[in-house]
This record gives sequence, C-alpha cells and structure tokens, in this order.
Amino acid sequence: MNAQPKIPVTIVTGFLGSGKTTLIRHVIERAGGRRLALIVNEFGDVGVDGDILKACGAADCPEDAIVELANGCLCCTVADDFLPAIEALTKGARRPDHIIVETSGLALPKPLIKAFDWPDVRARLTVDGVIAVVDAAAVAAGRFADDPEAVLAQRQDDPSVDHDNPLEEVYEDQLLAADLVVLNKADLLTDDELRRISGDIAASLPKAVRVVPTSEGEIAPEILLGLAAAAEDDLSSRPSHHDGLGEHDHDDFSTFAVEIGAASDPDSLIARLKAVAEAHDVLRIKGFVEIAGKPMRLLVQGVGGRFRHAFDRPWPAGPRRSALVVIGEKDIDEAAIRAALA
Repeated sequence: MNAQPKIPVTIVTGFLGSGKTTLIRHVIERAGGRRLALIVNEFGDVGVDGDILKACGAADCPEDAIVELANGCLCCTVADDFLPAIEALTKGARRPDHIIVETSGLALPKPLIKAFDWPDVRARLTVDGVIAVVDAAAVAAGRFADDPEAVLAQRQDDPSVDHDNPLEEVYEDQLLAADLVVLNKADLLTDDELRRISGDIAASLPKAVRVVPTSEGEIAPEILLGLAAAAEDDLSSRPSHHDGLGEHDHDDFSTFAVEIGAASDPDSLIARLKAVAEAHDVLRIKGFVEIAGKPMRLLVQGVGGRFRHAFDRPWPAGPRRSALVVIGEKDIDEAAIRAALA
C-alpha cells in the first residue's frame, strides 16, 4: 500500500500555437496555494515556453519546479525524458500536489498516457485529465482539413499520390485523447463560427467531452484540474491514427532555430516575419529578439501569418541572443527562410 496518495497529472496538448503556454500561465498564477510542478516539452532547441512560464514568478510554482525538455517530443522519448523528469519532481523535498505536462505542439498524447500504465508510474501517478487546446481561428480557416474536392481531383490525375494530411492527423489525435477541449482564441470568431466548430468537434469525438470557448487561454483552474479521469484506465476510448503502427516519428515536420541581429523596431520586424511565414507556409515562429536601445527582450509568437509580440522581461546579464524557432512541414525551404531572416 502506498504511504502517500497518487499525484494527479494533467496533460495539456494542442497543435503549434494553440495557446497551451498562455493557458498554463493563467493556471499557475491562480493556483490558490496548490503546489504545482510543470514539465514543458518543446519541438526545437530554444526553450521559449519554459522561459515564459518561469518568468511569471508564481510562488506556487517556483522555477525549480519547472522541468524543460527541449529538442525532442515526449510521445517519442517517454523512457528517456519523461520518466527521469517525473523522478526529479516527485522525489525532491517539495512534493507537488499536482503536475502539469505541456506537450509539444506536434506530440501525440496517447503514447504519453500509456506510460502511466507502467507499474512504477501507476503506483505514484494518475492522469487526472487530458486537455486539448484548439486554435479556433486556425480550425475556422481550414488549417487542419483537406479540401475534399481538390483531393478527389488529384487522385483522378494520379491515383498513387498520398493525400495523408500530417497536420490533420496530429490535430485529430490530440482531440481524440481529450477529456476536455478548450476552444481558444474564441474572440477571433463570430458566434455562428464558434457554434459550428464546437458542434463539429463534439460530433467527431468517440465520447461526450465538454468544449469550453476561451480567449487568451483564460480559464479557471477548477475547470482544468480535478477531472479525476484516470485516463490510463481508459485507453480504449482514446483511438489514434497511429494505433498499431509501432513507433511514431516526426518526419513530416521540420524545425530549426535562426539567430538574428538586433531589430530597429518591433513593427518592421513583425512585418518581415509575417512576409516570410506567408511566403513559405510556415506553421510556427516563436522566440526572443533584441530591439536596439531597449533593455527588455521582445517575445514574438507567430502562428501562420498571425503574429503577436510584447516586451516580457529584461534581458539577463551577458550577451543578448536573438533567436527564433521556425517550424514547418518537411519540405519547408530552410535556406531561403534563413536568408530572409538574416
């Protein structure tokens, strides 16, 4: 018998730029005395999301309770990365009341949920719930769905063409694992669009799941934490496009970091980034950039051609490194993007 109760774990999944980090930041700033710990996984070797969360300075989730796992994807590196991170968090002096795992935007949740069925993990942890964060504006724009008529026309011209859409598969796998769907960026859509998307999502899921619209990822922690789903006992109701296919990889996607010089002003920088993203169909650009003469670093967040930026905190002592993570599909023209951003 365990001397201590199992620690509940909330897995926050969602495609690139859906707003996972913003949502988690709201939760840790309103933890209400609950001792939280975070595991933040990024697809790329610049730790933007973990740095954002550390910057909030919440007493209930200090920096030493935030573990960053960069340059990998938890759905592929459970044994190598996730289990050691769990060991570090649960065997330290500050035992958390609740652990939140933010997966990368390209992660499949199901392999991570399966890890909680391993005897050593099951004895100490339980999956309280899987939260799928959805970029409502991207869904409304058809980012994750092929045009059926266009696909049919291509098949008629060349029946051998593979029309699998890797964006759609990752997006659907994240939804199919969810116990709660957060429809973020709802302020960018009309009421009719929100109703349509909410209905489409609900109809596509194998079980009844609540769909909650939000803006800026702002949602009460009580809605996200305490679902008591025990997802590790409920794997059969969480189908995946990759069930039975063995190991999963991310060969459909490419990521790289670009170091740039100081920009003269934010507006010209964002205009340049937007032009690059639209010209090369970039999925995600994020990072920190130096603005000449400013002591604060500029946080840049881009999803497709939509960009946001803000000065978030002073640069740390030492040389300033302006670096941007770029993520796209596998045929993205890395050389052209680097040249355009240099």
